[in-house]
Amino acid sequence: MESEKKIQLSKHEHKPLQVNPIKHSQPMGAALAFMGIKNCLPLMHASQGCASYTKVFYTRHFNEPIAMYNTSVSDITAVLDGGDYSILMSIENIGKKNTSLKPELIGLHTTGLTETKGDDVRSIGMHIEIPYCYVNTPDFEGGMESGWALTAKALIEQHSIKTAELKPNKLLLLPHVSMQPVEVQKIKECCEGFGFETLAMPDLSTSLDGYLSEGQGKLGTGAISIEDIRDLGSSATVITIGTSMKIAAKALLAKNEKIIHLHFNHLMGLEMNDNFVASLIKIRQIQPRPLLKRWRGRLQDAMLDSHFLIGSSSFVITGEPDMCVGMCELLQSVGGTIHAVIATTYSKVLEEIQAENIFVGDLEDAEVHFKSADLVISNFHAERLLHIQEKHTALILRGFPNYEELGNQLKNDQLYEGSTYFLFEVANKLRGIKHHE
Repeated sequence: MESEKKIQLSKHEHKPLQVNPIKHSQPMGAALAFMGIKNCLPLMHASQGCASYTKVFYTRHFNEPIAMYNTSVSDITAVLDGGDYSILMSIENIGKKNTSLKPELIGLHTTGLTETKGDDVRSIGMHIEIPYCYVNTPDFEGGMESGWALTAKALIEQHSIKTAELKPNKLLLLPHVSMQPVEVQKIKECCEGFGFETLAMPDLSTSLDGYLSEGQGKLGTGAISIEDIRDLGSSATVITIGTSMKIAAKALLAKNEKIIHLHFNHLMGLEMNDNFVASLIKIRQIQPRPLLKRWRGRLQDAMLDSHFLIGSSSFVITGEPDMCVGMCELLQSVGGTIHAVIATTYSKVLEEIQAENIFVGDLEDAEVHFKSADLVISNFHAERLLHIQEKHTALILRGFPNYEELGNQLKNDQLYEGSTYFLFEVANKLRGIKHHE
């Protein structure tokens, strides 16, 4: 009864505004998703300030040039000129200023201003010659995780062709927003090791992966193209990683009911990765490569090595729900105690977390629980709060944003390999704290 009460409370924030928020907006999630599509022009239907903030946010997090454009709407032009005019004019002006740009898709996502105005972003596509995808992402509801997922759903609904044919070895991954580019790459490589023709959507593994190339920051350079998206209905298997991505899988199943859908809340830890690998073996009837087996053994050894440090420690985790659930289950598998989980928004997956406190909130709420933790896993905004505490609590930076460290796009916490590194990172942080004490 007590746990049911806590989950019920977690569905609603208990105060009228957030102080020092963890949550980021839906348009930011949508913008990031469109950056994961090849030659896509992400276009935010918003004021210059909204788009500039998003661009600076991702530039500092990834240390990469960011492909981001906006329709320069203000409160006055939104009322007087209407949304249609602003969208068409912005596309025309972008083309004039960047004559070398050859986008294969325009990804339009809305904000609170244009959603409140009620602009008809769907019909404007009839006046645009370039393939066009629209997604309604008001920033007065949801968060980054839902904005990303709604974009994946919109791409499938608007561009994937309905079919009854299947390509037996074709597999689609639908990763949640908190997965870094290298993590998507690693999971794709794992699936390819079983002989699958593997696609991911959105796919940042070739977009914000820290690769230096010409023309960076002009268009999205994801590994999936609009042509690939049109043919997604022929995928024999779709795998969702993260509860938020179920809506995109449902949209794909509407295109072809014969598709097999496999869902995993996360790919961290031994149990969930065993289930994932077992599913691939069952479909392809192929045994995993020796290196994959080797990493499984390394993870088992890492669980033994880190058990004494993690098993005697208490943790507080903040971030997107799909990220939090994986970290909680991995730490608990080696005896860790989850004192509190503070999520950005409500998600049903929160009900599966076993923790002393679970709720939707901000860093002001989280700060109270930091005093009871040996280690906090949060974004870099938590650092200043931990510095003013009397107790010396360790911090591991995960989620958005991380302005403190370089190489965010190459951090891997997924599969056997990433889980191994994550456990060692946690254990080493705890060792430093306990030696200090």
